[in-house]
Amino acid sequence: MKVELTDVRKYFGPVRANDGISLTLEPGTIHGLLGENGAGKSTLMKCLSGYLVPDGGTMTVDGQPVSFASPDEAIRQGIGMLHQDPLDFPQMRVLDNFLLAQGSHLLPDMRRGRDTLKELGARFRFDLDPDAEVGRLTIGERQQLEILRLLALGARVIILDEPTTGISAPQKALLFSTLRRMARDDGHTIVFVSHKLEEVEDLCQRVTVLRRGKVAGEAEMPWPVERLVEMMFGPSLPVVECVPVEPGPVVLRLEGATIPSHRLTVEDLDLEARAGEVIGVAGLEGSGQRLFLRACAGLEPVTSGQVQLDGRDLTGAPYRRFLDAGVAYVPASRLEEGLVRGLSLTEHFVLAERNGAFFIDWPAAEARAAEHIRHFNIVGQPESPVEALSGGNQQRALLALLPTGLRLLLMEHPTRGLDVESTNWVWQQLLARREEGTAIIFLSADLDEILDHADHVAVFYEGAMSSLQAVCDVTVERLGYLIGGKAPVQT
Repeated sequence: MKVELTDVRKYFGPVRANDGISLTLEPGTIHGLLGENGAGKSTLMKCLSGYLVPDGGTMTVDGQPVSFASPDEAIRQGIGMLHQDPLDFPQMRVLDNFLLAQGSHLLPDMRRGRDTLKELGARFRFDLDPDAEVGRLTIGERQQLEILRLLALGARVIILDEPTTGISAPQKALLFSTLRRMARDDGHTIVFVSHKLEEVEDLCQRVTVLRRGKVAGEAEMPWPVERLVEMMFGPSLPVVECVPVEPGPVVLRLEGATIPSHRLTVEDLDLEARAGEVIGVAGLEGSGQRLFLRACAGLEPVTSGQVQLDGRDLTGAPYRRFLDAGVAYVPASRLEEGLVRGLSLTEHFVLAERNGAFFIDWPAAEARAAEHIRHFNIVGQPESPVEALSGGNQQRALLALLPTGLRLLLMEHPTRGLDVESTNWVWQQLLARREEGTAIIFLSADLDEILDHADHVAVFYEGAMSSLQAVCDVTVERLGYLIGGKAPVQT
Protein backbone atom coordinates (compact mmCIF):
# COMPACT_ATOMS: atom_id res chain seq x y z
CA MET A 1 0.00 0.00 0.00
CA LYS A 2 1.27 3.44 -0.93
CA VAL A 3 0.47 6.20 1.56
CA GLU A 4 0.78 9.91 0.85
CA LEU A 5 0.47 12.67 3.44
CA THR A 6 0.14 16.23 2.16
CA ASP A 7 0.34 19.39 4.31
CA VAL A 8 -0.85 17.59 7.44
CA ARG A 9 -1.40 19.92 10.40
CA LYS A 10 -2.21 19.14 14.02
CA TYR A 11 -2.30 21.78 16.76
CA PHE A 12 -2.66 21.50 20.52
CA GLY A 13 -3.61 25.04 21.50
CA PRO A 14 -0.59 27.20 20.64
CA VAL A 15 1.64 24.16 20.08
CA ARG A 16 2.03 23.30 16.38
CA ALA A 17 2.87 19.61 16.73
CA ASN A 18 2.53 19.06 12.95
CA ASP A 19 2.87 22.20 10.87
CA GLY A 20 2.35 21.29 7.23
CA ILE A 21 4.05 17.89 6.89
CA SER A 22 4.18 16.04 3.57
CA LEU A 23 5.73 12.62 2.95
CA THR A 24 5.25 9.48 0.86
CA LEU A 25 5.46 5.88 2.12
CA GLU A 26 6.17 3.33 -0.59
CA PRO A 27 4.95 -0.29 -0.40
CA GLY A 28 7.52 -2.97 0.42
CA THR A 29 9.87 -0.53 2.15
CA ILE A 30 10.93 0.35 5.67
CA HIS A 31 10.66 4.12 6.04
CA GLY A 32 12.43 5.75 8.99
CA LEU A 33 10.88 8.75 10.73
CA LEU A 34 13.60 10.55 12.68
CA GLY A 35 13.48 13.52 15.00
CA GLU A 36 14.16 14.71 18.52
CA ASN A 37 11.53 14.31 21.25
CA GLY A 38 8.67 16.70 20.57
CA ALA A 39 9.47 16.98 16.85
CA GLY A 40 5.98 15.69 15.95
CA LYS A 41 6.74 12.09 14.95
CA SER A 42 4.23 10.33 17.19
CA THR A 43 1.55 12.95 16.57
CA LEU A 44 1.86 12.51 12.81
CA MET A 45 1.62 8.72 13.05
CA LYS A 46 -1.36 8.96 15.41
CA CYS A 47 -3.10 11.05 12.75
CA LEU A 48 -2.31 8.42 10.14
CA SER A 49 -3.52 5.56 12.36
CA GLY A 50 -6.77 7.19 13.52
CA TYR A 51 -5.83 7.98 17.12
CA LEU A 52 -5.92 11.70 16.35
CA VAL A 53 -7.88 13.69 13.76
CA PRO A 54 -5.64 16.17 11.88
CA ASP A 55 -6.62 19.83 11.77
CA GLY A 56 -5.73 20.13 8.11
CA GLY A 57 -4.11 18.46 5.10
CA THR A 58 -4.95 15.29 3.18
CA MET A 59 -4.08 11.60 3.37
CA THR A 60 -4.38 9.07 0.53
CA VAL A 61 -4.00 5.28 0.41
CA ASP A 62 -3.20 3.89 -3.06
CA GLY A 63 -4.39 7.19 -4.51
CA GLN A 64 -7.74 7.25 -2.67
CA PRO A 65 -8.42 10.01 -0.11
CA VAL A 66 -8.98 8.72 3.42
CA SER A 67 -9.86 10.16 6.80
CA PHE A 68 -10.13 8.28 10.07
CA ALA A 69 -12.14 9.11 13.17
CA SER A 70 -10.81 6.13 15.12
CA PRO A 71 -8.11 3.42 15.03
CA ASP A 72 -10.82 0.96 14.04
CA GLU A 73 -11.47 2.91 10.82
CA ALA A 74 -7.73 3.02 10.09
CA ILE A 75 -7.23 -0.71 10.59
CA ARG A 76 -10.14 -1.40 8.26
CA GLN A 77 -8.08 0.45 5.64
CA GLY A 78 -5.04 -1.66 6.51
CA ILE A 79 -3.16 0.81 8.74
CA GLY A 80 -2.12 -0.21 12.27
CA MET A 81 0.20 1.25 14.87
CA LEU A 82 2.41 -0.36 17.51
CA HIS A 83 2.83 2.16 20.33
CA GLN A 84 5.88 2.65 22.53
CA ASP A 85 3.85 1.53 25.56
CA PRO A 86 1.98 -1.72 24.75
CA LEU A 87 -1.80 -1.43 24.52
CA ASP A 88 -2.93 -4.64 26.15
CA PHE A 89 -4.56 -6.06 29.27
CA PRO A 90 -1.72 -7.41 31.47
CA GLN A 91 -4.06 -9.47 33.70
CA MET A 92 -5.41 -11.46 30.75
CA ARG A 93 -3.89 -14.30 28.75
CA VAL A 94 -2.02 -13.88 25.48
CA LEU A 95 -4.86 -15.60 23.59
CA ASP A 96 -7.52 -13.39 25.20
CA ASN A 97 -5.63 -10.24 24.23
CA PHE A 98 -5.19 -11.57 20.70
CA LEU A 99 -8.92 -12.30 20.36
CA LEU A 100 -10.06 -8.94 21.72
CA ALA A 101 -9.26 -7.38 18.35
CA GLN A 102 -11.06 -10.03 16.32
CA GLY A 103 -14.50 -8.47 16.36
CA SER A 104 -17.43 -7.93 18.70
CA HIS A 105 -18.60 -11.53 19.04
CA LEU A 106 -19.81 -12.32 22.55
CA LEU A 107 -18.32 -15.81 22.31
CA PRO A 108 -15.16 -15.73 20.15
CA ASP A 109 -13.94 -18.86 18.42
CA MET A 110 -11.15 -19.80 20.84
CA ARG A 111 -9.89 -22.76 18.84
CA ARG A 112 -9.66 -20.81 15.63
CA GLY A 113 -8.00 -17.90 17.42
CA ARG A 114 -5.44 -20.21 19.00
CA ASP A 115 -4.65 -21.78 15.62
CA THR A 116 -4.26 -18.35 14.00
CA LEU A 117 -2.01 -17.13 16.80
CA LYS A 118 0.21 -20.20 16.59
CA GLU A 119 0.36 -20.05 12.79
CA LEU A 120 1.37 -16.39 12.71
CA GLY A 121 3.79 -16.88 15.59
CA ALA A 122 5.53 -19.77 13.82
CA ARG A 123 5.70 -17.79 10.58
CA PHE A 124 7.48 -14.86 12.22
CA ARG A 125 9.36 -16.87 14.86
CA PHE A 126 7.48 -15.30 17.78
CA ASP A 127 7.34 -18.02 20.42
CA LEU A 128 4.38 -16.92 22.56
CA ASP A 129 2.46 -19.21 24.91
CA PRO A 130 -1.27 -18.58 24.26
CA ASP A 131 -2.08 -19.34 27.91
CA ALA A 132 0.60 -17.12 29.47
CA GLU A 133 -0.48 -14.04 31.43
CA VAL A 134 0.49 -10.95 29.44
CA GLY A 135 1.68 -9.11 32.55
CA ARG A 136 4.44 -11.72 32.92
CA LEU A 137 5.81 -11.16 29.42
CA THR A 138 8.74 -8.91 28.64
CA ILE A 139 8.16 -5.67 26.74
CA GLY A 140 9.59 -7.33 23.62
CA GLU A 141 7.15 -10.24 23.88
CA ARG A 142 4.22 -7.87 24.37
CA GLN A 143 5.32 -6.06 21.20
CA GLN A 144 5.37 -9.38 19.36
CA LEU A 145 1.79 -10.02 20.49
CA GLU A 146 0.67 -6.63 19.19
CA ILE A 147 2.37 -7.20 15.83
CA LEU A 148 0.60 -10.54 15.44
CA ARG A 149 -2.68 -8.92 16.40
CA LEU A 150 -2.24 -6.21 13.75
CA LEU A 151 -1.36 -8.81 11.11
CA ALA A 152 -4.44 -10.87 12.01
CA LEU A 153 -6.54 -7.75 11.48
CA GLY A 154 -5.14 -7.36 7.97
CA ALA A 155 -2.73 -4.47 8.50
CA ARG A 156 -0.62 -3.74 5.42
CA VAL A 157 0.91 -0.53 6.78
CA ILE A 158 2.48 -1.05 10.20
CA ILE A 159 3.77 1.88 12.23
CA LEU A 160 6.23 1.19 15.05
CA ASP A 161 6.80 4.01 17.53
CA GLU A 162 10.22 3.67 19.23
CA PRO A 163 9.87 -0.14 19.23
CA THR A 164 13.36 -0.94 20.56
CA THR A 165 12.91 0.99 23.79
CA GLY A 166 13.26 -1.36 26.75
CA ILE A 167 13.78 -4.59 24.79
CA SER A 168 16.82 -6.86 24.87
CA ALA A 169 19.41 -7.14 22.09
CA PRO A 170 18.19 -10.63 20.96
CA GLN A 171 14.60 -9.37 20.84
CA LYS A 172 15.70 -6.35 18.79
CA ALA A 173 17.54 -8.60 16.34
CA LEU A 174 14.43 -10.78 15.96
CA LEU A 175 12.23 -7.71 15.49
CA PHE A 176 14.48 -6.28 12.77
CA SER A 177 14.64 -9.63 10.98
CA THR A 178 10.84 -9.85 11.07
CA LEU A 179 10.36 -6.32 9.75
CA ARG A 180 12.74 -6.96 6.85
CA ARG A 181 10.87 -10.16 5.96
CA MET A 182 7.49 -8.41 6.14
CA ALA A 183 8.62 -5.64 3.79
CA ARG A 184 10.68 -7.78 1.40
CA ASP A 185 8.56 -10.94 1.16
CA ASP A 186 5.04 -9.74 1.97
CA GLY A 187 5.13 -6.19 0.60
CA HIS A 188 4.16 -4.52 3.87
CA THR A 189 4.83 -0.81 4.30
CA ILE A 190 6.77 -0.34 7.53
CA VAL A 191 7.16 3.02 9.29
CA PHE A 192 9.96 2.94 11.86
CA VAL A 193 9.69 5.91 14.24
CA SER A 194 12.93 6.46 16.14
CA HIS A 195 15.60 8.88 17.29
CA LYS A 196 18.37 6.24 17.22
CA LEU A 197 20.56 6.87 14.21
CA GLU A 198 22.36 3.51 14.27
CA GLU A 199 19.05 1.61 14.13
CA VAL A 200 17.74 3.70 11.25
CA GLU A 201 21.02 3.15 9.41
CA ASP A 202 20.75 -0.60 9.93
CA LEU A 203 17.09 -1.03 9.00
CA CYS A 204 15.63 1.67 6.77
CA GLN A 205 15.77 2.33 3.04
CA ARG A 206 14.52 5.91 3.26
CA VAL A 207 14.36 8.45 6.09
CA THR A 208 12.30 11.55 6.75
CA VAL A 209 13.55 13.88 9.48
CA LEU A 210 11.13 16.06 11.46
CA ARG A 211 12.14 19.11 13.45
CA ARG A 212 9.76 21.32 15.40
CA GLY A 213 6.71 20.03 13.58
CA LYS A 214 8.11 20.39 10.05
CA VAL A 215 10.03 18.22 7.59
CA ALA A 216 13.69 19.11 8.00
CA GLY A 217 14.84 16.84 5.19
CA GLU A 218 14.64 13.43 3.51
CA ALA A 219 17.35 11.00 2.51
CA GLU A 220 17.86 7.69 0.74
CA MET A 221 19.93 5.37 2.89
CA PRO A 222 22.84 5.05 3.31
CA TRP A 223 23.36 8.71 4.17
CA PRO A 224 26.12 10.41 6.19
CA VAL A 225 25.24 10.33 9.88
CA GLU A 226 26.52 13.85 10.47
CA ARG A 227 24.01 15.15 7.90
CA LEU A 228 21.16 13.38 9.69
CA VAL A 229 22.30 14.80 13.02
CA GLU A 230 22.42 18.28 11.54
CA MET A 231 18.87 17.90 10.19
CA MET A 232 17.62 16.66 13.57
CA PHE A 233 19.36 19.10 15.91
CA GLY A 234 21.03 21.86 13.97
CA PRO A 235 24.50 22.74 15.36
CA SER A 236 26.45 19.96 17.07
CA LEU A 237 25.55 19.30 20.71
CA PRO A 238 27.97 19.56 23.64
CA VAL A 239 28.90 16.32 25.37
CA VAL A 240 27.92 16.02 29.03
CA GLU A 241 31.11 15.65 31.07
CA CYS A 242 31.13 13.69 34.29
CA VAL A 243 32.70 15.79 37.07
CA PRO A 244 34.45 13.57 39.67
CA VAL A 245 32.84 13.74 43.10
CA GLU A 246 34.44 12.26 46.21
CA PRO A 247 31.96 9.71 47.64
CA GLY A 248 30.63 10.48 51.10
CA PRO A 249 29.24 8.24 53.85
CA VAL A 250 27.18 5.13 53.14
CA VAL A 251 23.58 6.06 52.31
CA LEU A 252 22.14 2.65 51.35
CA ARG A 253 23.30 -0.72 52.68
CA LEU A 254 21.83 -4.10 51.73
CA GLU A 255 22.95 -7.10 53.77
CA GLY A 256 21.93 -10.58 52.61
CA ALA A 257 18.65 -9.25 51.19
CA THR A 258 16.25 -11.71 49.55
CA ILE A 259 13.46 -10.40 47.29
CA PRO A 260 10.90 -12.98 46.12
CA SER A 261 8.56 -12.78 43.13
CA HIS A 262 6.36 -15.16 41.16
CA ARG A 263 8.93 -15.48 38.36
CA LEU A 264 12.29 -15.04 40.03
CA THR A 265 13.80 -14.67 43.48
CA VAL A 266 16.76 -12.38 44.04
CA GLU A 267 18.85 -13.75 46.89
CA ASP A 268 21.67 -12.67 49.21
CA LEU A 269 22.12 -9.15 47.93
CA ASP A 270 24.97 -7.18 49.47
CA LEU A 271 25.51 -3.59 48.38
CA GLU A 272 26.71 -0.22 49.62
CA ALA A 273 25.87 3.06 47.89
CA ARG A 274 27.56 6.24 49.12
CA ALA A 275 26.56 9.87 48.98
CA GLY A 276 27.57 11.38 45.65
CA GLU A 277 28.07 7.96 44.03
CA VAL A 278 26.43 6.82 40.79
CA ILE A 279 25.87 3.07 40.36
CA GLY A 280 24.75 1.68 36.99
CA VAL A 281 22.95 -1.66 36.82
CA ALA A 282 22.84 -3.84 33.69
CA GLY A 283 21.29 -7.17 32.74
CA LEU A 284 18.81 -8.78 30.42
CA GLU A 285 15.14 -8.03 31.08
CA GLY A 286 13.73 -10.07 33.91
CA SER A 287 17.10 -10.86 35.49
CA GLY A 288 16.14 -9.33 38.85
CA GLN A 289 17.47 -5.79 38.54
CA ARG A 290 14.02 -4.19 38.65
CA LEU A 291 13.09 -6.17 41.77
CA PHE A 292 16.31 -4.95 43.38
CA LEU A 293 15.61 -1.31 42.54
CA ARG A 294 12.02 -1.45 43.79
CA ALA A 295 13.11 -3.15 47.01
CA CYS A 296 15.53 -0.28 47.61
CA ALA A 297 12.49 2.05 47.47
CA GLY A 298 10.27 -0.07 49.72
CA LEU A 299 8.06 -1.14 46.81
CA GLU A 300 8.95 -4.86 47.01
CA PRO A 301 9.12 -6.94 50.19
CA VAL A 302 12.47 -8.12 51.53
CA THR A 303 11.86 -11.46 53.24
CA SER A 304 15.32 -11.87 54.77
CA GLY A 305 18.37 -9.73 55.30
CA GLN A 306 18.35 -5.98 55.89
CA VAL A 307 17.78 -2.71 54.06
CA GLN A 308 19.42 0.23 55.83
CA LEU A 309 19.25 3.89 54.93
CA ASP A 310 21.67 6.24 56.66
CA GLY A 311 22.14 3.56 59.31
CA ARG A 312 18.42 3.10 60.00
CA ASP A 313 16.83 -0.30 59.44
CA LEU A 314 13.93 0.11 56.98
CA THR A 315 13.48 -3.61 56.23
CA GLY A 316 9.75 -4.22 55.73
CA ALA A 317 8.90 -0.53 56.10
CA PRO A 318 6.19 0.91 53.82
CA TYR A 319 6.96 3.11 50.85
CA ARG A 320 6.01 6.24 52.78
CA ARG A 321 8.82 5.61 55.30
CA PHE A 322 11.29 5.48 52.43
CA LEU A 323 9.91 8.74 51.05
CA ASP A 324 10.26 10.37 54.48
CA ALA A 325 13.87 9.16 54.58
CA GLY A 326 14.69 10.97 51.32
CA VAL A 327 14.31 8.14 48.79
CA ALA A 328 12.77 8.76 45.36
CA TYR A 329 11.95 6.23 42.66
CA VAL A 330 11.43 7.10 38.98
CA PRO A 331 9.93 4.21 36.95
CA ALA A 332 10.46 3.53 33.26
CA SER A 333 6.69 3.40 32.61
CA ARG A 334 6.01 7.11 32.74
CA LEU A 335 2.25 7.02 32.18
CA GLU A 336 1.60 3.69 33.91
CA GLU A 337 3.48 4.31 37.17
CA GLY A 338 5.08 7.75 37.19
CA LEU A 339 2.33 10.12 36.06
CA VAL A 340 -1.48 10.15 36.17
CA ARG A 341 -3.35 10.26 32.88
CA GLY A 342 -5.99 12.99 32.72
CA LEU A 343 -4.28 15.26 35.26
CA SER A 344 -2.58 18.48 34.27
CA LEU A 345 0.97 19.51 35.07
CA THR A 346 -0.38 21.90 37.74
CA GLU A 347 -2.32 19.08 39.39
CA HIS A 348 0.79 16.90 39.41
CA PHE A 349 2.84 19.57 41.16
CA VAL A 350 0.06 20.00 43.73
CA LEU A 351 0.01 16.23 44.37
CA ALA A 352 3.80 16.23 44.80
CA GLU A 353 3.52 18.67 47.74
CA ARG A 354 3.30 16.05 50.47
CA ASN A 355 2.75 18.63 53.23
CA GLY A 356 0.55 21.01 51.27
CA ALA A 357 -2.37 22.99 52.65
CA PHE A 358 -5.79 21.40 52.99
CA PHE A 359 -7.31 24.01 50.66
CA ILE A 360 -5.49 24.53 47.35
CA ASP A 361 -4.65 28.03 46.14
CA TRP A 362 -5.01 27.26 42.44
CA PRO A 363 -3.66 30.57 41.05
CA ALA A 364 -0.55 30.14 43.20
CA ALA A 365 -0.29 26.48 42.14
CA GLU A 366 -0.44 27.45 38.46
CA ALA A 367 2.27 30.07 39.03
CA ARG A 368 4.51 27.44 40.69
CA ALA A 369 3.80 25.02 37.83
CA ALA A 370 4.73 27.68 35.28
CA GLU A 371 8.02 28.25 37.13
CA HIS A 372 8.79 24.50 37.09
CA ILE A 373 7.93 24.37 33.38
CA ARG A 374 10.34 27.22 32.65
CA HIS A 375 13.11 25.85 34.85
CA PHE A 376 12.92 22.31 33.43
CA ASN A 377 12.24 23.49 29.87
CA ILE A 378 9.04 21.41 29.55
CA VAL A 379 7.19 21.96 26.27
CA GLY A 380 3.72 22.40 27.69
CA GLN A 381 1.46 24.67 29.73
CA PRO A 382 0.33 24.44 33.38
CA GLU A 383 -3.03 23.15 32.14
CA SER A 384 -1.53 20.57 29.73
CA PRO A 385 -2.56 16.97 30.49
CA VAL A 386 0.55 14.85 30.92
CA GLU A 387 -0.49 12.33 28.25
CA ALA A 388 -0.34 15.14 25.65
CA LEU A 389 3.39 15.64 26.31
CA SER A 390 6.11 13.92 24.31
CA GLY A 391 8.16 11.20 26.00
CA GLY A 392 11.06 13.57 26.62
CA ASN A 393 8.81 16.17 28.21
CA GLN A 394 7.14 13.53 30.39
CA GLN A 395 10.61 12.61 31.66
CA ARG A 396 11.37 16.27 32.34
CA ALA A 397 8.09 16.50 34.27
CA LEU A 398 9.02 13.47 36.38
CA LEU A 399 12.35 15.06 37.28
CA ALA A 400 10.60 18.36 38.06
CA LEU A 401 8.36 16.52 40.54
CA LEU A 402 11.30 15.20 42.57
CA PRO A 403 11.83 16.90 45.95
CA THR A 404 15.08 18.64 46.87
CA GLY A 405 17.60 17.21 49.31
CA LEU A 406 17.26 13.58 48.24
CA ARG A 407 19.49 11.01 49.90
CA LEU A 408 18.87 8.24 47.34
CA LEU A 409 17.53 8.49 43.78
CA LEU A 410 16.51 5.26 42.03
CA MET A 411 15.77 5.36 38.29
CA GLU A 412 14.72 2.85 35.68
CA HIS A 413 16.10 3.66 32.23
CA PRO A 414 16.47 7.42 32.88
CA THR A 415 16.85 8.29 29.18
CA ARG A 416 14.57 5.60 27.75
CA GLY A 417 13.21 6.79 24.39
CA LEU A 418 14.92 10.19 24.55
CA ASP A 419 16.87 11.98 21.85
CA VAL A 420 20.46 13.13 22.28
CA GLU A 421 19.59 16.63 23.46
CA SER A 422 17.07 15.41 26.06
CA THR A 423 19.50 12.70 27.20
CA ASN A 424 22.20 15.32 27.80
CA TRP A 425 19.74 17.48 29.71
CA VAL A 426 18.62 14.58 31.94
CA TRP A 427 22.19 13.76 32.87
CA GLN A 428 22.94 17.39 33.62
CA GLN A 429 20.13 17.29 36.18
CA LEU A 430 21.24 13.96 37.64
CA LEU A 431 24.88 14.99 37.94
CA ALA A 432 23.79 18.19 39.69
CA ARG A 433 21.97 16.01 42.24
CA ARG A 434 25.08 13.90 42.59
CA GLU A 435 27.20 16.94 43.37
CA GLU A 436 24.72 17.79 46.14
CA GLY A 437 25.43 14.42 47.75
CA THR A 438 22.56 12.29 46.42
CA ALA A 439 23.40 8.63 45.83
CA ILE A 440 22.05 7.52 42.43
CA ILE A 441 21.33 3.97 41.27
CA PHE A 442 19.98 3.54 37.74
CA LEU A 443 19.08 0.66 35.45
CA SER A 444 19.88 0.95 31.76
CA ALA A 445 19.89 -1.26 28.70
CA ASP A 446 22.39 1.17 27.13
CA LEU A 447 25.82 -0.04 28.23
CA ASP A 448 27.51 3.09 26.88
CA GLU A 449 25.27 5.17 29.14
CA ILE A 450 26.43 3.16 32.16
CA LEU A 451 30.09 3.45 31.22
CA ASP A 452 29.76 7.17 30.51
CA HIS A 453 28.00 8.20 33.72
CA ALA A 454 28.38 5.58 36.47
CA ASP A 455 31.19 5.31 39.00
CA HIS A 456 30.51 1.62 39.61
CA VAL A 457 28.53 -1.02 37.75
CA ALA A 458 26.75 -4.22 38.77
CA VAL A 459 25.26 -6.88 36.49
CA PHE A 460 22.25 -9.09 37.21
CA TYR A 461 21.90 -12.58 35.78
CA GLU A 462 19.08 -14.96 36.75
CA GLY A 463 18.51 -13.31 40.12
CA ALA A 464 22.16 -12.97 41.11
CA MET A 465 24.08 -9.70 41.20
CA SER A 466 27.77 -9.43 40.43
CA SER A 467 30.01 -7.54 42.79
CA LEU A 468 30.36 -3.81 42.18
CA GLN A 469 33.14 -2.97 39.75
CA ALA A 470 34.71 0.38 39.03
CA VAL A 471 33.70 1.59 35.59
CA CYS A 472 37.33 2.27 34.69
CA ASP A 473 37.99 -1.48 35.08
CA VAL A 474 35.28 -2.74 32.70
CA THR A 475 34.46 -2.57 29.00
CA VAL A 476 31.31 -3.10 26.94
CA GLU A 477 32.69 -6.52 25.96
CA ARG A 478 33.21 -7.52 29.59
CA LEU A 479 29.71 -6.36 30.51
CA GLY A 480 28.34 -8.37 27.59
CA TYR A 481 29.88 -11.55 28.97
CA LEU A 482 28.48 -10.89 32.45
CA ILE A 483 25.02 -10.10 31.10
CA GLY A 484 25.06 -13.40 29.23
CA GLY A 485 26.06 -15.27 32.38
CA LYS A 486 29.57 -16.09 31.21
CA ALA A 487 32.97 -15.33 32.65
CA PRO A 488 34.87 -12.81 30.48
CA VAL A 489 37.65 -14.24 28.33
CA GLN A 490 41.02 -13.70 29.98
CA THR A 491 43.58 -11.95 27.82
